[in-house]
Amino acid sequence: MKKIEAIIKPFKLDEVKDALHEVGVSGITVTEAKGFGRQKGHTELYRGAEYVVDFLPKVKLEVVVPDAQADAVVEAIAGAAKTGRIGDGKIFVSDIQTALRIRTGEQDDAAI
Repeated sequence: MKKIEAIIKPFKLDEVKDALHEVGVSGITVTEAKGFGRQKGHTELYRGAEYVVDFLPKVKLEVVVPDAQADAVVEAIAGAAKTGRIGDGKIFVSDIQTALRIRTGEQDDAAI
C-alpha cells in the first residue's frame, strides 16, 4: 500500500477530487494548511503599509491506495492540480506497512 500526500492550491481541490473519483479512489482526507516553498510568499500593500505574507494558503490531501493504483493516483492529482505557475504544490509517496478498519477489523487492502 502507498500513502500519497499532495499539497495543492485550494481552488484546485474540486478538480483534484473529481480526478481521484475517476481513477477509483473511494476516500480522501483533506486538511487546510499554510506554507511556502520556492515561492517564498509575497508582499502586499494594506492601508499604505507594505507587509510580507510568508505563509500561503494550501490544501493537503492524503490518500492510501493499493500499490497497483498509486501511479494512476499520482498522475490524476498532478494533472488536475497543475496550473503551470509557481506554487502548484508537491506530491509525496510513502509506503504503508498496515492499515486497519476499526469498525470491522479488516486489514490492509480490505481496510482501504
